[in-house]
Amino acid sequence: MPVGRASPDQAADSDHPSSAPSDPESLGAEAKALGCCASDLEPVEEEEGGGGRPALHPQQLSREEKRRRRRATAKYRSAHATRERIRVEAFNLAFAELRKLLPTLPPDKKLSKIEILRLAICYISYLNHVLDV
Repeated sequence: MPVGRASPDQAADSDHPSSAPSDPESLGAEAKALGCCASDLEPVEEEEGGGGRPALHPQQLSREEKRRRRRATAKYRSAHATRERIRVEAFNLAFAELRKLLPTLPPDKKLSKIEILRLAICYISYLNHVLDV
């Protein structure tokens, strides 16, 4: 027996890829140990004749594909939706605060966001003119 090669009895206990079982449960456990999911593993033929059994290696995914897969998870989508909701609430609060500072006729008139911005620009310009005089 060559040095460095395990006997058939030892191969079943070793971490050598050719001894990895091919059932889905075992693949899932191996994928977790590698830090990926079972769908990221693809069979690859071994280069050295290790019994003719395919070894499993993580696919070489592009950065874009990794990003796409991460964004497809329910946890990521939920977190993104929460961040977006908080952002929109802060944006709307800022417009409400700005609206309180602007004089309008009638005072309870509901302005759109673009109207608030245009009125704020005009009002700031008017205040600058008053201060310059």
